[in-house]
Amino acid sequence: MVDTPHLDEEALAELQDVMEDEFEMLIQTYLNDSRERIESLKAALNEGKAEAFAKTAHSFKGSCINIGAPRLGQLCREVEKAGRDERLSDIRPVLDAIEAEFQRVTEGLHTLIARGVG
Repeated sequence: MVDTPHLDEEALAELQDVMEDEFEMLIQTYLNDSRERIESLKAALNEGKAEAFAKTAHSFKGSCINIGAPRLGQLCREVEKAGRDERLSDIRPVLDAIEAEFQRVTEGLHTLIARGVG
C-alpha cells in the first residue's frame, strides 16, 4: 500500500475530460457522499452491524476507485473484508486510517480543482 498513490492524477484527468463542466460537481458529490459513508461506517461499527458495515465499505470502495483515490479504495477493501468476516474488533485502526486518508484525498482534490486538472 505504501506505493499506492493518494490520487491517480491520470485517471482524474481522464474523468475531467469526460465530465468537462460537471467535473467539479462530481468531485463535490464524491466528497459529500464519502463523508456520509464514513459516518455510516462508524455507526455500523458502534452498533455491531457487520453486514451493514461491509455493504457501506463496498460501495465506498467502488466510489474511491472510480474517482481515482486508490489508497483509500484499498483501505475500504480491507474493512469490507473484515466486516464480511464479522471481525469488527479489527476495524477501528483501519477506520482511523480511512479518515486520515480521506483528509489527504480531500485536500488533493481541492488542490486539483483549484489549479484545474490536466
